[in-house]
Amino acid sequence: MTTGLTYAAAGATCVADSVWTVVPPGYRCVERTTRIGQGLECWDVTTAAMGQWTIKTRSGFSVQPSTDVREEQDYTLLAALGPFALREPVRVVAVVARPDRHGFAYGTRQGHPVSGEEAFVVHRSADGAVWLTIRSMTRPGRGLWRLAFPAVLVAQRWYRRRYQRALVP
Repeated sequence: MTTGLTYAAAGATCVADSVWTVVPPGYRCVERTTRIGQGLECWDVTTAAMGQWTIKTRSGFSVQPSTDVREEQDYTLLAALGPFALREPVRVVAVVARPDRHGFAYGTRQGHPVSGEEAFVVHRSADGAVWLTIRSMTRPGRGLWRLAFPAVLVAQRWYRRRYQRALVP
C-alpha cells in the first residue's frame, strides 16, 4: 500500500491516458465524459480552473489548504451537509498537463468515507471540442463507513452530476 493512502493502486485512474486500462479488481469503476464547450478560449479557461480545484469548489466542496493542485500534496475536501461538514482526506496522486489533456487524480487517505481514487481530466478533440472525463474507482471505507457505503454511492452519483456542470461556461 502506498504510504498514507487507503489503497495500493495509486494512479490507477490513468489521467494521462485517453483509455482507462488499469481497473483493479474489487472496485466499483465509473467513467463519464461530458462536452464542456468549444474552442481555445474554452480550453484556456477550463484548464486554468482545473488546476485551482474549481470542479470541486463549484460542486459544493471547500479545499484545505486552498492551494493549486499539486502532485503528492495532501488536502482535505470538506462537503457541507447542513450544519455539518464531511471531511475527506485525499492526496493528489497524478497530474497531467499537456497541450491536449489537463487534469489530476486524487486518492483517499485514512478517514475518507470510501477507499479509492477519483480523476478529473479535460481534453480536446481535433475539431476543438473540449471534454471533461471523470473516472472513479471506489470500494467501502473502513469502520462505520462500510455500513454507510450504499448512501455514499448515492452521494457520489449526485456529485458526479454536479461535476459534469461545474466547468461549463
